[in-house]
Amino acid sequence: MKKSNIPMRRCIGCMESKPQKEMVRIALYEGVLTVDTEGKAKGRGIYLCRDRKCMETAKKRRAIIRGFKGAVTPAAADETMDVVISMMESDIID
Repeated sequence: MKKSNIPMRRCIGCMESKPQKEMVRIALYEGVLTVDTEGKAKGRGIYLCRDRKCMETAKKRRAIIRGFKGAVTPAAADETMDVVISMMESDIID
């Protein structure tokens, strides 16, 4: 019997590993941050839990900047976190 492999990713906010499908991906490609709702965007990605508390913790700790090893400005990181939080509140990200 073949064993099913579930991809696990670590959240940059709470540092817990969870299945990839339960997380939100933020991608960095050619200096532009995007919220990857499909999970198919080009570039390096970081993952967040779909929990507002976890997202606020990541924003407070500047986890996006660390996750992309300083390739992102603090203003761009804060703006992206605000976009993710507003997308969650309006149920674009379920």
